[in-house]
Amino acid sequence: MSPEHLPSAVTQDRVLGGRLVLCQPEKGHRVGHDAILLAAAVPRAARRLADFGAGVGSAGLAALLHVPQAEAVLIEIDPALADLAGRNVSANGLSERCAVVCADVLALARPGGPPRPAAENLDLVLANPPFNVTQAHQTSPDAGRARAHMADAETLRDWATAAYRCLAPGGTLAMILRPEDLSALLAALEGRFGAVRLLPVHPRPEAPAVRLIARAIKGRRTAPAILPGLILAEAGGAPGARAQAILSDGAALDMG
Repeated sequence: MSPEHLPSAVTQDRVLGGRLVLCQPEKGHRVGHDAILLAAAVPRAARRLADFGAGVGSAGLAALLHVPQAEAVLIEIDPALADLAGRNVSANGLSERCAVVCADVLALARPGGPPRPAAENLDLVLANPPFNVTQAHQTSPDAGRARAHMADAETLRDWATAAYRCLAPGGTLAMILRPEDLSALLAALEGRFGAVRLLPVHPRPEAPAVRLIARAIKGRRTAPAILPGLILAEAGGAPGARAQAILSDGAALDMG
């Protein structure tokens, strides 16, 4: 990739205890806990999955490490990030199991949208939708990061619609989002997804949740369930044992 096409300088990092190699922008939207936690929530029966808004591919590639029998397509709108995702697919030896598509997830939500042969009849869609931080925070100076962090209820509805169109009957949508976006998510899922399971993620035992991991099944009508929360760090600052096992050792996140 030529330097002018990079979103910024690129670093090569290792996550999941060194098992996953990721090229990513040095500045701007970098891989954090969200993608790794989302990947840990992958149902072990999944065989065909898509990572919506894949960025450099962190969630989708981590999911493939969790489920060695699965294949994935990484869908990313930003050409520079999609290029890095392709590099990461190769660097991790996953070229035979993973493809990268540079496309807008929202286009998949529109009837008559672009052909999507690589993203049809899926078992699972992973989604790390952009967060709407523009009302509470200053807009990010990095254009890619700003785009990745801006969303609203309409965007969540469109992402849910895109997932619904791509999933096979009984397929699973797994998403990570802020707690304040829960009502918008439930509205987006209504009538199309059910059996919603919500797992709160807390920075410390006494702190309110900062993220929700949600899983929902296409075509189900079962009532939602809230699961026991995940604690990232204990009161003294040491990593939570369960979180450490997921983030460093590649343990699965059991959501039933």
